[in-house]
Amino acid sequence: MSGLELMVEPNASRVRRVEVITGASGRRRWTDDEKAQVVEETLRPDAVVSVIARRHGLTPQQLFTWRRTMRRKSTMDVGPGSPAFVPAVVEAAEPAASISAVARLPVVEVSIDGHSVSIWRGADPAVVTAIIGALKASK
Repeated sequence: MSGLELMVEPNASRVRRVEVITGASGRRRWTDDEKAQVVEETLRPDAVVSVIARRHGLTPQQLFTWRRTMRRKSTMDVGPGSPAFVPAVVEAAEPAASISAVARLPVVEVSIDGHSVSIWRGADPAVVTAIIGALKASK
C-alpha cells in the first residue's frame, strides 16, 4: 500500500510530520540589524556558516547572499574608486644596527595597478606615503 492510498484501519502505525506555517505570509521578516548580527557571527575565525544558518532557521545560500549584499553596501558607502578601509599601525623605527636580517623581510606588500611596493619594518611613513601617492597619481 502506498502512502497516498486511504487507510481503512483507524489505528495505523504510520506517523507523518506536518509543518505548520503561521502568520500572514509565512515568511520571516529580518531587520537590517538582525541580518548584520547573523552575518557578523559568520565572520568569526572558527565560524561554520551552515551551523549558524541552521541555528537561525536560514539556508547557507541565504546567509551568503546577505554577506555579499552587505559587502557591496560597505564598498558603496566608501565611494566609487575609493579603497575600502584597511587598518594600519605605524611603529617607532628601531636603530638600523639592531635590525636583524629576519626583520628586514618585507612586512607589507601593496599592489597598485600592477606596481608593487614592499614596505619593511622601520620604513619612514612619510616616504611610504609619498611612494604610494605617486603610484596612485600615475594611473
